Amino acid sequence: MSERDLHFVIPTYRLRDVGATVEAYDENFARSGQTAPIIVFDDSSVANHDKYFGALEATKTVNDLWYVGPAEKEQFVSYICKRLRDRKLDVLVRNLFRPSYGGNRNFTLMYTLGDLMVSADDDMRPYALIEDSPETLGEREISRGKTIPRGANGHCRKSYDILQSFRDILGKTVADAPANYDQGELVIDSAMDLESNNSFGFARENSLTLQEGRLPRSAVVKMAQTFRTGTNDIDAVDFVDMFLDDPDEVDAERLNDTYVLVNFRPCLTNLNWRMDCGVAGYDNRTGLPPFFPTRLRFEDYIYRLWIQQSNMVSAHVDSAQTHIKNSYMRNPLASEVFNEAICGLLKRKIRTSLKRTDEWSIAFDYDGAVSLQDSEEILDSARALHDRVLKSMADARTTERRDALGHFAAGLSRTFYDFEPDFFQQNVSRMVDDEVGLIRSSLEIWPTLLEIVYFKRHCRNLPMRRVKNRSARSPQPRPVAA
Repeated sequence: MSERDLHFVIPTYRLRDVGATVEAYDENFARSGQTAPIIVFDDSSVANHDKYFGALEATKTVNDLWYVGPAEKEQFVSYICKRLRDRKLDVLVRNLFRPSYGGNRNFTLMYTLGDLMVSADDDMRPYALIEDSPETLGEREISRGKTIPRGANGHCRKSYDILQSFRDILGKTVADAPANYDQGELVIDSAMDLESNNSFGFARENSLTLQEGRLPRSAVVKMAQTFRTGTNDIDAVDFVDMFLDDPDEVDAERLNDTYVLVNFRPCLTNLNWRMDCGVAGYDNRTGLPPFFPTRLRFEDYIYRLWIQQSNMVSAHVDSAQTHIKNSYMRNPLASEVFNEAICGLLKRKIRTSLKRTDEWSIAFDYDGAVSLQDSEEILDSARALHDRVLKSMADARTTERRDALGHFAAGLSRTFYDFEPDFFQQNVSRMVDDEVGLIRSSLEIWPTLLEIVYFKRHCRNLPMRRVKNRSARSPQPRPVAA
């Protein structure tokens, strides 16, 4: 592989707080002797940009800091629409890049086209929480971790060379992979069904094992990810379980437990049902499929299906990062439970109707219909969860705990349309139909957009702004006159 540029990107909608993330990763890169342009892709409104951009300018970095915000995004989208020369497609293009989890990440794909990209969410940090006395992993085990009370002893922060761990493997073939990488078909999580992304119930400990399988030596590592500590990759319902299991907790939105790793090791897999785009890297030299342009949290699910092609593999790299779960501008927990229920339905429908994958896209037959059985299954699960909250409310030992549970139960009821079957079915049907229609049309136009941007990318820079922040480089001593 010829050496390509590597870009580090931070997609965010929390411009107020992203500066801390920028400085943390820049310090990690500088300490490790690494350099990479840092690009912040901001989904903020114009008002929030005007309010908080100064905080980004107040940062100190060794690496160059760039910014793509509302003005730059509008310039980019206007250019694309002009090149398409069909006003009827303007709405489709704008929906593909609309402010959303997937839309913002689609900007990162366009701006790094032709190169390698490493991405981190704005609430990630470049260190891991590792147990003080690591245990030896089993023969096919690639990681083991446990959830402990926040503030408990027995673990420490450990930093890794994040960029080098991606450079070691991203874009390389299986034959060129480092010798310490295990290889197999896919990763299996003892606490979660990764194919559907549904947990088996909240578990304090989990283990990842590698299912045996042969990897083609010529297959290319198209995406990779670090391991994750801090907030584990668990369902919103598991967070509810944690809230219900703690008789002294009075805030459902606050997480008092921390996930630490006992040990881990890198691996390559044919499939990757455990894709975590918050800590991922991508080989974007020839283009990649778009993230689902959705406000729901399953924008990266397309990559779990797309990566199954025989000429490509994925990697868990030899490093780990920590998720600090920023609660600022985050949806309430009841809304997260609802979103995950709808996402679960969409994932299942798309996965079971998948008919084709190719270089830049996937194709599926699901038309967005939601049956009565589909909606009833979701409502039954939501009612059961609501009943558990009410039971805990009845058993609460303090007024504060009882009020907190009552508040959460009321929020859960409102979010699920008061559990009224017809009203719920009608609204969910409309939501799913809109999401599927947008996804399908976005997949159709994406290859054309890649062609436009690939030409633009190699002629002149895309709209972006160099942040005039301060340099964190140590000043050089003035030479002494002879």
